[in-house]
Amino acid sequence: MQENKNNPNQINIELPDEIAEGIYSNLAIITHSPSEFVVDFVNMMPGIPKAKVKSRIILTPQHAKRLYKALKDNIAKYESMHGEIKIPEGEINFNLGVPPAQA
Repeated sequence: MQENKNNPNQINIELPDEIAEGIYSNLAIITHSPSEFVVDFVNMMPGIPKAKVKSRIILTPQHAKRLYKALKDNIAKYESMHGEIKIPEGEINFNLGVPPAQA
């Protein structure tokens, strides 16, 4: 505790039990405006044409870019330890009738 008071760059983050369980997602739909990025996390089930957004995160453009850089760095670290993450050719393209997004 004392160390935290002496280091102004350290952040104390609490993780509530209900959030710690996490939400499974196998699809992310990303849209943006000039002032924000919206990332909707969805769980698509095979053979079921309807899915619900399980979680929505709204980010400033600056934070979205920091997240992109952090993901890129973590993927590189993962692949250096476990090998390349392969994305199968002809992967299913979910089109939910929303504006083009990247995931």
